[in-house]
Amino acid sequence: MKTPITPVILCGGSGTRLWPLSRAGFPKQFLVLSGSTSLFQQAVVRVNALAAADIVVGETLVVTNENHRFLVLDQLRELKGVAATLLLEPMGRNTAPALTLAALQATAKGEDPILVVTPADQTVKNSEAFTSALQQAVRAAASGNIVILGITPDKPETGYGYILQSGSAGPNGEYTVAQFAEKPNQETAEQYLASGGYTWNSGMFVLRASTWLKALKHLRPDIATGTEAAWTHSSVDAASSASFVRPDKALFAKVPSESVDYAVMEKCPGSEYPINMVALDAGWNDLGAWDAVWQVGAQDGHGNVVQGDALVADTTNTLIHSSSRLVGTVGVSNLVIIETADAVLVADRSQSQHVKKIVIQMEKLQREELSLHRKVHRPWGWYDSIDESERFKVKRIQVKPGATLSLQMHHHRAEHWIVVKGTAEVTCGDKVTLLTENQSTYIPLGQVHRLANPGTIPLEIIEVQSGSYLGEDDIVRFEDTYGRTQAS
Repeated sequence: MKTPITPVILCGGSGTRLWPLSRAGFPKQFLVLSGSTSLFQQAVVRVNALAAADIVVGETLVVTNENHRFLVLDQLRELKGVAATLLLEPMGRNTAPALTLAALQATAKGEDPILVVTPADQTVKNSEAFTSALQQAVRAAASGNIVILGITPDKPETGYGYILQSGSAGPNGEYTVAQFAEKPNQETAEQYLASGGYTWNSGMFVLRASTWLKALKHLRPDIATGTEAAWTHSSVDAASSASFVRPDKALFAKVPSESVDYAVMEKCPGSEYPINMVALDAGWNDLGAWDAVWQVGAQDGHGNVVQGDALVADTTNTLIHSSSRLVGTVGVSNLVIIETADAVLVADRSQSQHVKKIVIQMEKLQREELSLHRKVHRPWGWYDSIDESERFKVKRIQVKPGATLSLQMHHHRAEHWIVVKGTAEVTCGDKVTLLTENQSTYIPLGQVHRLANPGTIPLEIIEVQSGSYLGEDDIVRFEDTYGRTQAS
């Protein structure tokens, strides 16, 4: 008889330590930092590859937020054949409520699958070793125990929590967890590495849904009851290839914000909730800073990792990521240089974990570069703000085949649209017209309007805005295919 498992992808977080590539509107997990797919897509593929003679993989549950739902949906579509339900948190409440939402959803039909829980923002070099370790963990969790993946350490790392194992390995390679240890100082980390009995806490867990719900109800009943109330009052709607489950916003806001570790895992050793560890040695990295991206990247003979358009001379051990223009370096070492269309980061590689200092400054200054790239993804496509100054802004807009923007109007700006590729269906007041390449139209200030792509190829237009205020919040939506609320 096969053991059913449910992949659970925890897809929250903003990844601010990887600014300027990672931003609130397009965070780390959706970036392509290694290989040809995003970290989120890699996580989905890894856990869906766990099928074996005794293991069957069920529907994937993705816990994310409202703002990222269409990013998740688009990236799932690219994978093809992955069935998924998206649990949309109205606000972040850390990983314990997120896992609880997944456990409740997984047991909604009276089943009790084993949850394979992984963050969406990690990378693994050895997929075969990963699959083997996770399959061992699934078999160990079938008896009702909690199983955590422990990363075999290769250096005295101070940025991770540690797991102390005890006893000898069980039939599935599982060890008893004796205790969890907080992030150590350098001296303590060296002692942990020398002892040989410690692994890094990966944040990946394997356990039955009922096991989590029972342990949480006993150890943190406030989180258990609060999250269940919000989930019970969820609304559900179906997208083209996945379902959206939205917990009640007011009830979810009352749920305490707590991590899986603090809420349950660290209280399990020596308790009535047995917890095991299966070691994972697969080239794992959580890409918590730019230095980690350099470590996992393809280094040239001088230790440089170069992504994008860059030329280097007398440069060593440096990470260069160019998104939109040529970057040149001469006579530098041990740097991180990240270029985007609207921001450039230069940092000493050993200090790259302190990028948050820049993020804090941007928060105080309310800089838009903290949240959005110049090119902004939307459920219907994207727009790129090419140029702007006082009283005008120029955008390049791409609309997917069959997609439609909201029926909307603006209080403070007029717009000129020029079609450069494809066919545009333009609603302006009560008039609907079709425009093709090199044709244009004018949308007066205050006029209700809509843009749609009725064709089979992407539609591209150049939009020139003019007016006294050109902010994205000057939109009043009357109808919207994607369920977005009316802007103020």
